[in-house]
Amino acid sequence: MDFYVVYIQEAHSTDGWQLPVNVREKVLFADPQNEEQRSHVAASCVRDLKIELPALLDDRHNSVERAYTGWPDRLYLIDRQGLVRYKSKPGPFGFHVNHLAEALQALAP
Repeated sequence: MDFYVVYIQEAHSTDGWQLPVNVREKVLFADPQNEEQRSHVAASCVRDLKIELPALLDDRHNSVERAYTGWPDRLYLIDRQGLVRYKSKPGPFGFHVNHLAEALQALAP
């Protein structure tokens, strides 16, 4: 199986809905205005969170986010045919990794 993280729009930008925890932890990014800026923010996210999965970048029109309602954060399992096999509740409190693991096991051959 292949696993990916898709970086969508910035949830807590300095020029948007900035949270105090982001200020304390110095996670301060303005809403990216182009693909180069979005790529920079996504790379910082992957590096700082030590994400070891390949990361994909949503386009500037937020096509993936709009298609799957991934904001603020959500876990999905999409099979090779493009069918959604698992969709978590919105995060960070609404999803549970163990539910995703159960869905993965159900698809295992």
